[in-house]
Amino acid sequence: MYLKCRRRFKDGKEHRYFSIVESIRTRRGVIKRQVLYLGEINDSQEASWCKALEVFDKSDKTYRQLSIFTDDINPPDKVTNPIQIKLNEMRLERPREWGACWLALEMWNFLGLDNFWSKHLTPSRKGTNWLNVLKTLVTYRWISAGSEWRLHRQWFKSSAMADLLGEDDSIALDDTLYRCLDLLHAPKKDLFSFLSERWKTLFNISYDVLLYDLTSTYFEADSKDNERLKKFGYSRDKRSDCVQVVIALIVTKEGFPVAYEVMPGNTQDRTTLPGFLKKIETVYGKLNRLWIMDRGIPTEESLKKMREHNADYLVGTPRGKLSKLEKQLLKEPWKKVQENVKVKLIREEKELYILTFSNGRRDKERSMRQRRLRNLYERLK
Repeated sequence: MYLKCRRRFKDGKEHRYFSIVESIRTRRGVIKRQVLYLGEINDSQEASWCKALEVFDKSDKTYRQLSIFTDDINPPDKVTNPIQIKLNEMRLERPREWGACWLALEMWNFLGLDNFWSKHLTPSRKGTNWLNVLKTLVTYRWISAGSEWRLHRQWFKSSAMADLLGEDDSIALDDTLYRCLDLLHAPKKDLFSFLSERWKTLFNISYDVLLYDLTSTYFEADSKDNERLKKFGYSRDKRSDCVQVVIALIVTKEGFPVAYEVMPGNTQDRTTLPGFLKKIETVYGKLNRLWIMDRGIPTEESLKKMREHNADYLVGTPRGKLSKLEKQLLKEPWKKVQENVKVKLIREEKELYILTFSNGRRDKERSMRQRRLRNLYERLK
């Protein structure tokens, strides 16, 4: 930053008007931005402002101690680098969140994501740095997840991303954000392979236990985009009036995602498993892996194929099957496995059935039942 003087002759006299200006480097070149308009100041005030601005001079690698005084106190002559401040005129201009943004970028560097994305996100011909756009999107998701529109209109200006990345507001334009998301789809498979290796190196993650589940998300907008995916189907959000997509996700027991897929909204849960089994075996090999799933996901045919491939699984048993095993289960003793959890084990052919009793689950279901009974009782009054 520096002082810029603009001269004007009026009534035969020269008037000098000063402003504090900073140079900002953008992809379109260096631009000048006015930080503060000072108006007419005398030589003494000009010298004081120059001393103050030296503190913010990035090209000057030296450091100096400043002595700060309020404007009603005259600094002693022996004091070096004195600065007087008008406290009653101080105000906060455009505060920005710096710490969380800095930490997010440090985590990005710790994971080594630049090594991967720099090969897949090269700058555009117009100079858009897609890598920095992605860093902004990821940081936004970590700190204050929301829509890209909110990032563009509100969050970016209140963050320090532009300062930390050396960019201007152009990387947060709404069209730029959406276009960057489009670029992330192609290297999805390579990204998960890269992340799997990084997690294994950094956190000693193993892939011998994988959890597989599905969810859905619905759309209230009446847009015609992606009609191949947006379909009516079973809604976990109780919104059967809206089109939706189905999202399948595989995570490790520590919660690290391994793979995901977005499927049409009318996809049945039981049809999704075979494709994911093949995909995981292709990436991670055919190891002795334990799959954990809800009872509605695998069919008996899918489980049969898993047994043929010596794949272990833990899945909820249909109530009809439990009724057939009831007498055998009643004969077996309870075995304590945790402080508030006990189990019964019975083996039938090649299957091991586990009956689990949890104090926490009992209390939860009891509370749900009592709440439902209270609601029914209120309706009967």
